[in-house]
Amino acid sequence: MSLKNAMPNPHSSDAQDKFTTPNDRRSYTIARADLPLHCPLPGMSLWDSHPLVYIPIEDSKKGRMRCPYCSTEYVLEPE
Repeated sequence: MSLKNAMPNPHSSDAQDKFTTPNDRRSYTIARADLPLHCPLPGMSLWDSHPLVYIPIEDSKKGRMRCPYCSTEYVLEPE
């Protein structure tokens, strides 16, 4: 087998720098029209994520909450 046709190592630092997924962001601003909030959001990659969990951000005094599974921060837009 030729090394130039070998598959690149996906764990190398070069490959990791180029690799992105739909749920690679760690902070999202949420509009009230998008409530009820759940994580992962629609459009996020689910194959290696976590179970769907509802986040009661509308009950938060500061309008911010983190997902208990992945620690993604959600910020509710002010009214």
